[in-house]
Amino acid sequence: VSGPEEVRLNKAVIHADDLARHDLAQAELEAALAAAPGYLPALLNLGNLHEDMGRKAEARAAYERALAAAPDDAMALARLAGLGRADAATLERIRAALGQPGRSDADRAELGYALGKALDQAEDYGAAFDAYGAANAAARAAAGGVRYDRRAHEVFVDSLIAAFPEPAAARSGDEAAPVFICGMFRSGSTLAEQILAGHSKVTAGGELGLIPALAGRLRPYPQSLAAGGADLIARARGLYLDALKTARPGAALVTDKRPDNFLHIGLIKAMFPAAKIVHTVRDPLDTILSNWFLHLDPSMPHALDLEDMAHWHGQYRRLMAHWKALYPEILDLDYDVLVREPRPSIEGLLAHLGLDWEAAVLDFHKADTGVRTASVWQVREPLYVRSSGRWRNYEAHLGGVRTMLSD
Repeated sequence: VSGPEEVRLNKAVIHADDLARHDLAQAELEAALAAAPGYLPALLNLGNLHEDMGRKAEARAAYERALAAAPDDAMALARLAGLGRADAATLERIRAALGQPGRSDADRAELGYALGKALDQAEDYGAAFDAYGAANAAARAAAGGVRYDRRAHEVFVDSLIAAFPEPAAARSGDEAAPVFICGMFRSGSTLAEQILAGHSKVTAGGELGLIPALAGRLRPYPQSLAAGGADLIARARGLYLDALKTARPGAALVTDKRPDNFLHIGLIKAMFPAAKIVHTVRDPLDTILSNWFLHLDPSMPHALDLEDMAHWHGQYRRLMAHWKALYPEILDLDYDVLVREPRPSIEGLLAHLGLDWEAAVLDFHKADTGVRTASVWQVREPLYVRSSGRWRNYEAHLGGVRTMLSD
């Protein structure tokens, strides 16, 4: 740690990421900037925090301050462009930044995704597709050339199916279990959580990393579960509940909205046989394209290639078919139906969770809760249908994907 501003930044990250105390995180960031007004990491984190809280004007101001301190910073420019529909001047600014010699692959990825989004908004779909393709190539290079191993993932899915051949036995004491919301990334999980967060009895947990962390501790996973038996499951359950109480203290009913928890439904049900699971689903082509349009974590290399995404989606469908055969009570929440006919879908969702209707669930876009996902601005708007069928703008590029999905 090189100075007080860095100490403040580190504390802010803990408050925001681990404790959901956005007020304390903001105070720490402002203290960091009082100590070092041009401290770029604090300015970027402050902008991101304002985005999480739905404060667009404040986020814009923070990113403008970042660009004043570092005019060539790729992340600040990309985040600024991502706040709304990019005008011609912003589009030219992104292109000029991409044209600067010596840009790192990481910079080219940040700027490339921003360019793709701006061109998509301008309805220049051919140029947008090319920009996103270049952005994904740069992201792959920035991650050291990481590749998705299709066969390895198939073997992993095989192992999950083999490890959980039967439903978990019922047990008492599951009242502490959260509501698990999972599915493909970009399938409506954030929207589902924000709707539920409007209910007086529900606390939004956000994208908790607790289940993947547990799976990581249980290596070789899932094979270790058979050897460890009931004692191992009981310890895992205790670790999860302790971590949940720390992350969301005092909450009665919490949502755990980690999309890729669909991989771990067997573990979830072993720990909490009565846990309610909401499985968000969406048109596969829209889902795949939406993933490819985003700068996701290097741990998701399948998202860098459209046909790898199609393969991942096929394995997801295979695994979900297994979980649904074991646990037919899993609720499918269809994004495309939800945005067209919200009331029946939301009534069904609440009934699944044993909750009474409250009109406030329809006002999810007015909530001041933090949203830390790529859908941060979508869930600040009333329901809309413009994302349904978006793939048709790129139909000419999706022949291989459509063939793979039909197999």
